[in-house]
Amino acid sequence: MKILPTTPAAIARLIPHQGRMCLLQSVLECSPARIRCRTRSHRDADHPLACEGVLRSAAAIEYAAQAMALHGALNLREGVIGRPGYIASARDVRLHVPRLDEVAGELLVEAENLAGNERQVAYRFAVREEAGQPLVEGRVTVVLDTALPA
Repeated sequence: MKILPTTPAAIARLIPHQGRMCLLQSVLECSPARIRCRTRSHRDADHPLACEGVLRSAAAIEYAAQAMALHGALNLREGVIGRPGYIASARDVRLHVPRLDEVAGELLVEAENLAGNERQVAYRFAVREEAGQPLVEGRVTVVLDTALPA
């Protein structure tokens, strides 16, 4: 049975996002097919993705991307080294609220692996308020091991 990270510091050891950019706070569930995380960072006054104190709902895509990175790290086979990934596309994104910073409770961040290979992976994601109401939903394709232009 794998031990799930329950602190931001434990999560930061597994993904490339560090400091205030590590947005997730704990993992509630993780299987080979999906991950479910929670966080309260959307309420941080100094949120790194906020603009003039406003955290727009599109920032939920970054929350989902971090859950996907964490899912990949937690499901690596022994002896396999994790590979960096970059969002290649976000599709069918539905923003049910204009802002995340106005959500009073915790956020639940869910990602489900739809398909993938050694070059790319596709996920469906949902960011919900703690009672389960969807805030942002969509699909993301992540390209692995792609060099970015200098």
